[in-house]
Amino acid sequence: MAPVARDFQVVAQHAQFAQPSPRRLRLGCSDADAGGFHHVGATTRMRYDGCYIPGRFAPLVVLRLVGLGLWDGRDITVRGLERVKAADAVYAEFYTAKLTGMTHEQLEAFLGRPVAVLDRLGVERGGDRLVEEAKTRDVVVLTVGDPLTATTHTDLLLRARRAGVATEIVHAPSILTAAPGLLGLQHYKFGRTTTLVKPQGSWSPTSPFEAVAENFARGLHTLVLLDLRAEEGYYMSANEGLGLLIDHARRTLKDWFNPATEVGVVARAGAPDCIVRTGPVASLRKAEFGPPLHCIVVPGPLHEVELEAWRTHAAAPGT
Repeated sequence: MAPVARDFQVVAQHAQFAQPSPRRLRLGCSDADAGGFHHVGATTRMRYDGCYIPGRFAPLVVLRLVGLGLWDGRDITVRGLERVKAADAVYAEFYTAKLTGMTHEQLEAFLGRPVAVLDRLGVERGGDRLVEEAKTRDVVVLTVGDPLTATTHTDLLLRARRAGVATEIVHAPSILTAAPGLLGLQHYKFGRTTTLVKPQGSWSPTSPFEAVAENFARGLHTLVLLDLRAEEGYYMSANEGLGLLIDHARRTLKDWFNPATEVGVVARAGAPDCIVRTGPVASLRKAEFGPPLHCIVVPGPLHEVELEAWRTHAAAPGT
């Protein structure tokens, strides 16, 4: 497997944040109550919770979650880039997903800003410090894909709202929509998404496959995400994931999932060399998909349009 772009250097271990400095709000607004804001002279205080309405006053002091998209920094939206350039502090979280198309230095050069990378503790245990900083500074937290697809990001957002800190979400491309679209599958026919985790010794939970089986029984497709541990340089491949699914099917006595079962694989969605393949498990387990990130789709019954699209991605024998 080809090497992944060099891991981002963690420069903000455990949420070591800079001292905040007081800021005033745009167009005569003052920081009235750390999350609410009002226009000087106005009689009505207006909350700002991330949905900007033209003609309203927007605060400068906000905790913003900005999506980077799937592959590299160029997937960020124009709005997201504007928020990054205007921020007082920019952090990034790369342990729930990996931006594999750019190194840390390349991302900073593209954004034109230093980016402090948070480790897991920096977000989960240091979330309150991020919120505290956002009371007096405009703080951006960058995430791979679309914000709030990870529970960690939702928790950070809720902490900010409980503290009365204004928040904003800037959306970006996500694997949750990209993978189904690339395979030609209808999004509304997907059931619950699941994630395969790396076995640890004899521990290899079958609950991810049970989600696949539940969706299949209901005639629904399943997006199967694959474990990654950026700090260890570990990214589960589709080949490994397919082997785990076969093992889980055997252990749960679900013989409908076997080496002849049709599945789909998407590798490096959003990248110039993205690979999309469909075919029997036995064939795809032997295929070469290149560097991460990979994901798997287990389809339910296919509509005729889905089936036509599915067949266009069929792997040639021996590939």
